Amino acid sequence: MESLRKNLAKFIKGTDWIMMLLCLLASSFGALLVHSATLYTLTEDQVISRDTRTMLIAVALGITVAIIISLIDYELIIKIWPVIAAVALLLMVSLFFFGVGPDARSDAKTWLKITSSFYLQPSEFVKIAFVVTFGVHIELISDKIDKVANVLLLTAHAMIYAGLVALTGDIGSALVFVFIFVGMMFVANVKLRYFAIGLLAVIAMIPIVWTKVFSEIQKERFLALFFPESYGDVIYQQDNCIKAIGSGGLFGKGLFNGTFTQNGIVPESKNDMILSVIGEELGFIGCLGLLVLFAVIVIKIINNGRRSKDNTGTLVCYGIAFMILSQIVINIGMCLQLLPVIGITLPFMSAGGSSTLSIYVAMGLIMSVYRQNIETDPENFIVSGIVTPYSNYKTK
Repeated sequence: MESLRKNLAKFIKGTDWIMMLLCLLASSFGALLVHSATLYTLTEDQVISRDTRTMLIAVALGITVAIIISLIDYELIIKIWPVIAAVALLLMVSLFFFGVGPDARSDAKTWLKITSSFYLQPSEFVKIAFVVTFGVHIELISDKIDKVANVLLLTAHAMIYAGLVALTGDIGSALVFVFIFVGMMFVANVKLRYFAIGLLAVIAMIPIVWTKVFSEIQKERFLALFFPESYGDVIYQQDNCIKAIGSGGLFGKGLFNGTFTQNGIVPESKNDMILSVIGEELGFIGCLGLLVLFAVIVIKIINNGRRSKDNTGTLVCYGIAFMILSQIVINIGMCLQLLPVIGITLPFMSAGGSSTLSIYVAMGLIMSVYRQNIETDPENFIVSGIVTPYSNYKTK
């Protein structure tokens, strides 16, 4: 009994309850929004929609998985990076043989059909695999990270993942990989000249990507931003999303009372366009509250990383922070018609089992870093902007 009491006390002390509560708050808010977005689809004998039910199940399963992962020393997880990399690449390659796409994108192969009603989106979990393997890669060459050969190898590492995802037709997720890559390279204190060279290389590759990688519908989504009058059908979703957000004013029309939301006028309002529900029904104040919640979550993740006892743990936390932050920026950009629709969900908010579960897998890693460093005093950090140069805050 005494041993059980000690283990329970150790579990309670080592659990990052703040992170857990923030995630539960975000997921509860998201489930409520998805319920509102799908309320108009319910029949008389239904209480909640299939999408809401799937999200609730994913959250419950995700919390369980996050707690289990948090109990495992993240150093043990990092040590099996070859297995993680192999599984991630195998999942991506399997899409070329067994993958299926959404109804509007028959050319894409982004999901694996597990059962008649259950689909898995591998790219959501491969993002986390990339963060882990890329963090290990940076740590292995940290003393010579500015050598041209090492920078090229790191770039090749990232491009293998991003390239496979892009080839399945998931340009949005591929862009997230690029953001994670750039962010982690910056945190690792790679010299700025390499970023300038990389930017020039990206600009030079635009014609190739446009002609060889983008499908016709993807090209139209880009062109619609600049010539909306010529692509009315393509821009319809974003137009109505902006109208819904604008109609909410300062305080919104009230939950479950949005005209656009409750009549299904904004396509995919439960997924990519979930911001339309927040803007219309909860107004500007609701949107601002959501951004504050996201900011607190990202800052908490970064803080956990800065407390890490080793470089790889720090990099994993920063990588996950960049993953979440990039998805937030891209999704909001889509909803405000600043970016084309490229199929990126809003973390914790959008419907989807794979996206919800993957977020909690990532949170499990963050909580593991916290647990292993709970008795470690913070170091004296030298902060530059929102991140700390890699060479400044850790020593070998």
